[in-house]
Amino acid sequence: MHPIFILLLMLFCHIADDYYLQGWLASAKQRKWWEQNAPQDLYRHDYLMALACHAFSWSFMIMLPIAFATNWFQGNAAWLLFAYPVNMGIHMFVDDLKANRLKISLITDQLAHFAQIGLTFAVYYLISK
Repeated sequence: MHPIFILLLMLFCHIADDYYLQGWLASAKQRKWWEQNAPQDLYRHDYLMALACHAFSWSFMIMLPIAFATNWFQGNAAWLLFAYPVNMGIHMFVDDLKANRLKISLITDQLAHFAQIGLTFAVYYLISK
């Protein structure tokens, strides 16, 4: 598979997961949604699980093209086991900055996600050479 096609697939998977597949998690990852819809103290931190679930899904989706290209983790693809939780953590942090802390805009959020994709792709590209 051509590297540019892999990068384009990663970007497509980003768009699909961050916009179309997120569904209810888009609301649930906002602390204020829980305060308005489930104000009990029991649910005070449940937005963190929604952030984690979305970050898990997003990380899986953007790394799926690389997993296909490397024949599902054969050869030099063990680095994906490290990159996966790193991408999850960064995505969760960035989404929290936008959805809860209100520190960044959607544009900054998306640029950060594009940077993650670019860095993940660059590591794949360098290792696959």
